[in-house]
Amino acid sequence: MTEGTATSPWVVIREDGNGNRYRVGRYATRAEAQKAADTLAAGGHQQMYWVERVPPNGGPVVP
Repeated sequence: MTEGTATSPWVVIREDGNGNRYRVGRYATRAEAQKAADTLAAGGHQQMYWVERVPPNGGPVVP
């Protein structure tokens, strides 16, 4: 497990109107990640945002 994964296991994922997905931030707690996702979603754009936990082995997040 990498240090970043250990200290920031929650990620915010963004999906744009074309179906492309991106990690937009890493957070230490689910609450922090959800707050960021909610703030981004309130922007009124067509992108979707959600929160996922990085797998314990540090593998890729697959939405």
